Amino acid sequence: MTTALLPEFLQRIRVVLCRTAHPANIGSAARAMKTMGLTRLVLVAPELIHTPMTPRPPTFDPAHAQDFRLPEESFILASGAADVLENARVVATLNQALHDTTLSCALTSRRRELSVPPATPRELAPELLQAASAGQEVALVFGNESYGLSIEESTLCNRLITINGNPDYFSLNLAQAVQVVTYELFSHVDLPLDRLRSTAQPVPRQEIDGLIGHFENVMDDIGFFERRNRERLLRRLRRLFDRADTEREEIDILRGFLKTVQKNTNPR
Repeated sequence: MTTALLPEFLQRIRVVLCRTAHPANIGSAARAMKTMGLTRLVLVAPELIHTPMTPRPPTFDPAHAQDFRLPEESFILASGAADVLENARVVATLNQALHDTTLSCALTSRRRELSVPPATPRELAPELLQAASAGQEVALVFGNESYGLSIEESTLCNRLITINGNPDYFSLNLAQAVQVVTYELFSHVDLPLDRLRSTAQPVPRQEIDGLIGHFENVMDDIGFFERRNRERLLRRLRRLFDRADTEREEIDILRGFLKTVQKNTNPR
């Protein structure tokens, strides 16, 4: 997918990760974002833990937020979305991350004593995209992997998003949650799938005729018509290829197969 195909207003939607702990989750979230056409990432006071790949994680200093650098583990898990990480903003507070936004959505999966009712990503997507297309800044805010967003952080947002799921077991990884929310947004963009459709052209009629003739010759060679109706079988073959919109490469494959059958049936 090329950037030129994406609506420009997607650049007004940012993903905000608050106090993220696992370096891999930041990289995986960047990958999820870019897959859905979003590239603006904001990190709020990362609380990186040590992992086998990152035994000495960088420490975030609020006084020098702009100097924070993500470890290699994040870039490895980004898998082609390194540019999202390289251009990410790092700030000390959620207030800083949201200062210029019109709509900010806090992701929550817990019952909270908040005045704003929660909505699913699918329900909120049209409003968020309409705001972004009108020139407004939109933020999707995700909390720490272990304890999510605090009440104070949630109240800084004017929308609540919740991902509906199994009430007896609901456990989404942070990057998975980012993927679900951003996919629901992207599904409303209606980007055409023309880039994924085959560009091959159906073959001319005479090539189908030649293929059917080739089949007839091979069937004759192996005695296939001895107890079968030749005309009826050839009509069925033609119907099959007419329905299939057969392409040239497919003709070549079948021709090659038939030549091999003839060679093995009539060895010199």
